[in-house]
This record gives sequence, structure tokens and C-alpha cells, in this order.
Amino acid sequence: MSEFKYACPVCGQHIRCDSTQSGSVMDCPTCFQKIIVPQAPANADSPLIITGQKFVEKKPVKEPVLVAPVVEKTFPVAAVALVIALLVAVGGGAVAFLMFGKGSPSVPVTGSGPGGTNVAAGQSASGATNPAPAPKKEKPALVAPPANDTNWLQNLAGVTIPDGPVAGRIHGQDFIADRAYFQNGTLTLRAGTRGQFDFGVSIVFQGLQAEALSGQTINVTTNVAKAVKVAMRWKGDGEAGRESYESGYALRLEFGTLAKNRLPGKIYVCLPDEGKSYLMGTFSADARKPKPKAPKN
Repeated sequence: MSEFKYACPVCGQHIRCDSTQSGSVMDCPTCFQKIIVPQAPANADSPLIITGQKFVEKKPVKEPVLVAPVVEKTFPVAAVALVIALLVAVGGGAVAFLMFGKGSPSVPVTGSGPGGTNVAAGQSASGATNPAPAPKKEKPALVAPPANDTNWLQNLAGVTIPDGPVAGRIHGQDFIADRAYFQNGTLTLRAGTRGQFDFGVSIVFQGLQAEALSGQTINVTTNVAKAVKVAMRWKGDGEAGRESYESGYALRLEFGTLAKNRLPGKIYVCLPDEGKSYLMGTFSADARKPKPKAPKN
């Protein structure tokens, strides 16, 4: 048996317990909230303090309401075909173009126009053609919301992480994450999906794999002497810059369950730079492992 410490997700109180109590429900001695004890960390010497999960009683699920299916009436295709034959016979080669019901394909009938001119399907006797279908609308690009100084909080007790994409401010510039990925123990949130990584934030977990972080919550307060490294990169006015921190920042990371090479989570990070950089929101990081390199002959 071995002891470890974890933090209350409501008030941040550190609680010491035995590893055999992982998964059980305990009361916080400070705020009296019920907490699910997290799994003991693999590395007992790690400076990170994992956070427990608030216990929530499950509510009964309501039975779904069954709705009778709606049966569409079919259009009398045989009757329409007979009408077309009569029109062609009586009109001496007139053009008939009928539509069969809602959602059914059109049935063009070709014949001769005035003066014996052949008329193709989809074209009138005057030579006008049907308009081409409208092009598909492209998905609009994500736009970073304006940054707000009220979101630059160095006290995690007042932080509420929104459900939207990760966004905020980096070195005085508005930022929104277009891509998130986890490789070689590093979580990266960046602008753009391709090309060189020059605008965003990366968090280095000292070689930990995604499986070790799955389902974990990490809190780092500004008074911690040394924690995981947080690095930010930016590009503007023709210059590129970067800064990294191992202390003095506030960080909350709530990882979901790793599934199908995706590691979901929520993040809030507040950096101590002059530009008051911060990020907050949700992400789903690509956690596929790189293919091993082929051995050299």
C-alpha cells in the first residue's frame, strides 16, 4: 500500500489517501463535497497533483416516446405515362416534360420543335438550357473571439471552462485552435492545420503517453516551484517569437477517456507574460502514434 495526494475539484484542498481507495467516494474536509478518488499516479515523485472527480448522482432516464412513421403517398406513375403517350400522339411531336412527385427524378421526353427542329432533353425550343445546380457551400473558417482581460485569471477557483473550441490570446494576438494533437508526450494547440507550427501553445509532459493521461485532471497553481513546461509561439510584424514557463502560471487540464486515437479534454491556462496570454475551451487531440522508422540496411 502507498499513499498519494490529490486535489478537490471544487475548492482545491489537497487530500492524502491510500492507493487502495482509488475509485471510492470521499467527502472533502473543507467544502464537504463528495469526490471520486482518482487513480494513484504511476510516478510517486511527480510534482503534479492530480484532481479527483466530483460525484454526481445519476438521474433516471426517461423512456423514449415512440412516434408512428409517416407513409408518403406514391404518385400514379402508370397513369402519368399514359398521359404522356396521349400528348405525344395528339400534339404531333410536342415536347412533354413532367415531374413525378416530390423527390422523384424528372422524365424528359424529346421530340420536334416548331419547324422540325430537334429539341434535346432539358432544353426549350428557343434554345434556353436549364440552370446548373448551385455549388456546395464551404464550411466557414473558425474566427477567434476578441480576447477579454477578465478571462486572465491566476486563481483557478474562479475558472469556468466553456464548451467551445480552445480560444484566447497569445502575446497580445487573438487566438483560436484549428488543430490539437498529442505526440511524444506533448499536447499542442495550434492555429492552422498544416505547415510550420508558429502560433499556439504546447504543453510538455516529460515523455508521458496519452494512455497515462486518459481520464486525469491536472491543476497547477502559480505558487508551484516547478511543473510541466508550457511553451507559446507567435508570429507577427515579420518576426517570430517563443517563450516557455515551468512555474508562475495557472493551469487546469481535464482529460477525457482516450478512444480511437482521440484524447478529448478541457483546458484553461493563464501565463504570466506582459501580454496576459491565456487559453480556454475544449479540444479533441489526435493521439495516433507515429509509425516506426524502417530499419537501415
